[in-house]
Amino acid sequence: MGSRIEHRGEFTGALADVFTAVSGEQAVQARLAALGGDEGKLLSYTADGDSVHFELQHGINAARLPQAVRTLHKGDIIVRRTQTWQRSGESYTGRTDVGVSGVPGEIGAQTSLTQEGEQTVFRTTGEVVVRIPLVGGRIEEFVAQQVTNLLRREDEFTAQWLAEHP
Repeated sequence: MGSRIEHRGEFTGALADVFTAVSGEQAVQARLAALGGDEGKLLSYTADGDSVHFELQHGINAARLPQAVRTLHKGDIIVRRTQTWQRSGESYTGRTDVGVSGVPGEIGAQTSLTQEGEQTVFRTTGEVVVRIPLVGGRIEEFVAQQVTNLLRREDEFTAQWLAEHP
C-alpha cells in the first residue's frame, strides 16, 4: 500500500480561464520554467478541442536529495510526468502519471477542475508507491510530501498567471 496524496487548490475565475492556466501550452511552459528544477523540459504537448495531453520532465539535483534517498539512488533524479485533461460535462477531469528514473515505483493521481460558485476548484487525489523492501514506506512519505509541496507552488504560480493574464 502506498502513501496518499490529497490536494485542493482554489482559484478566483471562470472554469475555462483556470483550465487554460493549468493546461494551456504557454502556461505549462512558463510553469515548468519557474518550477521544473534542473533539466525541466516540455517533452510533448497535444491539444484537441477540450482534451489536452502533455509530458514534462523535471530534474532534481542529487545534492538537494535527503541522505536516505542518496544512499539508495546515486546521482540526479529525472522525473517524467504525463498529464491528460478532458472536458466532462461542466468540469474537466484528468489523470497524472509520474515515473522517477532509477526508482521502482510510480505516482498516479486523478485530477479535476470544477466551478463552485465564484471559485474554480482543482482537486488532486493520488498515491505514491515505492517498491523497495524495508525503506519504501519512508520514501513514499517523503515523495508524497514533496508532491504536495509542488502542487502548492503550482497553485501559487497558477494564481499569479491568472492575475497577469486576464
